[in-house]
Amino acid sequence: MSMSDNRKIAFEIVYSLESQNTNYEEYKENIEIFLQERDIHGKATTKYIKDVVYGVKRHSKQIKKQIENCLSEKWTYDRVSKINIVILEIAIFEMLYLKIPYKVVINEAVELAKSYADSKSPSFINGVLASIVKNNQVDIKGETQE
Repeated sequence: MSMSDNRKIAFEIVYSLESQNTNYEEYKENIEIFLQERDIHGKATTKYIKDVVYGVKRHSKQIKKQIENCLSEKWTYDRVSKINIVILEIAIFEMLYLKIPYKVVINEAVELAKSYADSKSPSFINGVLASIVKNNQVDIKGETQE
């Protein structure tokens, strides 16, 4: 599977779990069921997907704060669609915690928005992530500058 495919699967899992508002034990169980039902296996594939899904959950407060800091005065976190939030969460986690180069992350996030969200979402996602990069001084390799 390609990284784009893995990212789509991670998106679908995070979106599904956040929509269900599950507790941690149910979270673990639902991830395993999802992977089994989709016949997803392979050490690298499942590791990446689980790293993203658990990482987004583990760092949810910090990620939410990153998103809130980039929204204009007209927008609040609660006004942003759940699909856009999940795309942003995954992208922010990949940039700040997995240190994936921001250009790759932003491109992939915009592609997810084109596939799953409304027509205005790609530019919204791009703008928020560009602000995240600027606010965190993320360099081209994805590493945070001190």
